[in-house]
Amino acid sequence: MSRQPLDKRTREIILTAQRTEITEHCIYERLARSMRNPQNKEILQRISRDELTHYKFWKEYTGRDMEPSRLKITYYYILSRILGLTFGIKLMEKGEEKAQHIYERVSDTIPEAKEIQKDEDVHEHELIALLDEEKLKYVGSIVLGLNDALVELLGALAGFTLTLQRTSLIAMVGLITGIAASLSMAASEYLSTKSEGIDQNPVKASVYTGIAYVGTVLLLIFPYLLFDAYYVCLGIALFNAVMVIVVFTFYVSVVQDVSFKRRFLEMALISLGIAGITFVIGFFLRMFFNIDL
Repeated sequence: MSRQPLDKRTREIILTAQRTEITEHCIYERLARSMRNPQNKEILQRISRDELTHYKFWKEYTGRDMEPSRLKITYYYILSRILGLTFGIKLMEKGEEKAQHIYERVSDTIPEAKEIQKDEDVHEHELIALLDEEKLKYVGSIVLGLNDALVELLGALAGFTLTLQRTSLIAMVGLITGIAASLSMAASEYLSTKSEGIDQNPVKASVYTGIAYVGTVLLLIFPYLLFDAYYVCLGIALFNAVMVIVVFTFYVSVVQDVSFKRRFLEMALISLGIAGITFVIGFFLRMFFNIDL
């Protein structure tokens, strides 16, 4: 089929889109080869074929072969294998929003671009929603562990810092409190998951909760094992807490398509607010009991 000549600007735009399509074709193809789950494998293969079809469509206009970005292929493959298939793919698809703007810009010249845009925007999203990934089943358990550790231990550390004023003692008490609380939370999640009868393994749910809790505890306690200035340690612990909230909120916002800003502000205000309240309580308790360590 003969195609109408393109002006230089439109040709450059299409070449960019063409390279994006062949890169994503290679990413999906590589991920599909690594899948043991036959359903996930088939979904990824279908999306890979769609991307290749789009690439060939653009090639009819440019008459050029484009090399995929090897760096992007490696980056998204590793990201998907470590942080989860859904996270890696959805993060990549967010970048594809730029490609959709490209299709809009050339749709006057190439009307078929609107069909490709629709395919990218609807069909692939529907397929991605069908992916069966264990990590996503236990996001709620991870959130439970993180939230409880941030709220409970961060508040406790704030109180311990002002009351005890000795980093080694704060670290010891904090670790005992944190480990005991993590075991309690894991047991509660096991019983809760088992009683609700949902599509989750109670043991795995409790393990995810416990690991999330313990990991957060260690991150918050760590400064007290390194430094002697207890207020500096508290400041670092607060910073670490904010970083945990930022990273995990970003992860959840990508995989669940929710607002990052709203979820971040909610978690940060609760965690830091309780830490502030506990700090004040520790101040008055120290004065009331006349504690001097």
